[in-house]
Amino acid sequence: MNPTASTTRIAMVTPGAGGMICGSCLSDNALAAAMLRQGVDAQLVPLYTPIRTDQDDVSVRHVFLGGINVYLHQLLPWLRFVPGFLESWLDNPALLRWVTRMKMETNPAHLGPLTVSMLQGERGNQRKELRALCRWLGESHPVDVVCLSNMLISGCAPALKRETGARIFATLQGDDIFLPYLPEKHRRRSLELIGENAAVLDGFISHSVYYADFMAEYLGLPRHRIHVAPLGIDLKDFADKDFADKDFADAFPTVRDVDSPNATTTEDRPVTIGYLARLAPEKGLRLLADAFIRLRRRRPDANLKLHIAGWCGSDLHAYRDSVFQSLRDAGCGDDFQYLGELNRQAKVEFFRSIDLFSVPTTYREPKGLYVLEAMASGVPVVQPNHGAFPEMLRRLPGGVLFDPENADSLADTLEELVTNEARRRELGENGRTATFRDGNIEIMAQRVFDVFQNA
Repeated sequence: MNPTASTTRIAMVTPGAGGMICGSCLSDNALAAAMLRQGVDAQLVPLYTPIRTDQDDVSVRHVFLGGINVYLHQLLPWLRFVPGFLESWLDNPALLRWVTRMKMETNPAHLGPLTVSMLQGERGNQRKELRALCRWLGESHPVDVVCLSNMLISGCAPALKRETGARIFATLQGDDIFLPYLPEKHRRRSLELIGENAAVLDGFISHSVYYADFMAEYLGLPRHRIHVAPLGIDLKDFADKDFADKDFADAFPTVRDVDSPNATTTEDRPVTIGYLARLAPEKGLRLLADAFIRLRRRRPDANLKLHIAGWCGSDLHAYRDSVFQSLRDAGCGDDFQYLGELNRQAKVEFFRSIDLFSVPTTYREPKGLYVLEAMASGVPVVQPNHGAFPEMLRRLPGGVLFDPENADSLADTLEELVTNEARRRELGENGRTATFRDGNIEIMAQRVFDVFQNA
């Protein structure tokens, strides 16, 4: 780490996702933890709700712009003039966690006015809450750098710039998934406001060249101000004695004395395809189910299994159930298993139990944490040929690509690997070695810190 790391104070501001485990929260938490290990004075500051992560939560205990107050200030104009101390209890993390257990409105079609208000910053209805964040980062916990987790929270950038004097950056991740589904007038206004807010930022971070190019055009950002820092993950839970050598000494702090993943196969052991992501249409679960049905019909005597895991909100239950019913209707009821939401240990064990992994997203994924986790486990991946995946698999050659949104292409690619154990092993070993060398969070933290220092 740069010798000036200990004197550079960094605040990473990330929105909590309610009760959902969100890829951005996982990545931001892991990045902040890595910076702390490397001697950086870094703090992770949650907005809206406490974050959810499957590792130790390193975020500060205070939640700013708490979801209850943000909503009430939008709904009740008179509340904007109530002294802050009378409503600060509504930002209590325990209360916010309790509230997020209930169904919360996250549909962009219903959040247009609130999105615009948040992007207006000091001109919006949440100005009182924003000022509290500025005071905290400007006076109580002064910082040199602020990094916003996405552009949807960029409304706070002008005030933070003025009140803290810090350099302000933003990570580009996921804005394009939310914005298109806003009502048209709110989408247009949101894009205008994002452009205004972007003008005060000192730089942007993308996890792939693909997404940097795309977001430069989509948001009208200067491409030369977007810095690429490839995604990394915390590898310590995926490490074992086979990788405890000097080549990977800096990749993870500790090594578990366990056997290599997927070390043995027998004729009686099924070939298991795994899916671990949110059970949502855009993640491609139905596409994977359709491909699995095709694969079973082609090879009725093969010993094949499909293991599905991931968070499923109440608004996604109907979708989940319809996908599962399609598998049952096709005669695959005994061939698939839903494991639910997994904690960290269960996630590691999940990856150690499967032979192939696929999350065939129908949208152009900008990150793909789950791909890195699979490859770190020695599991070959099968991903659509779009978004960040082609670039990721060129850098970390642990999988193959198929034609996006094409169940036949996915079934063909899965079949090639299901029937070729040697190829699976080759891809698994190559991907794992490359991920430990260049896909670890320690390297990512150094790259991001260099952006903060040099941009």
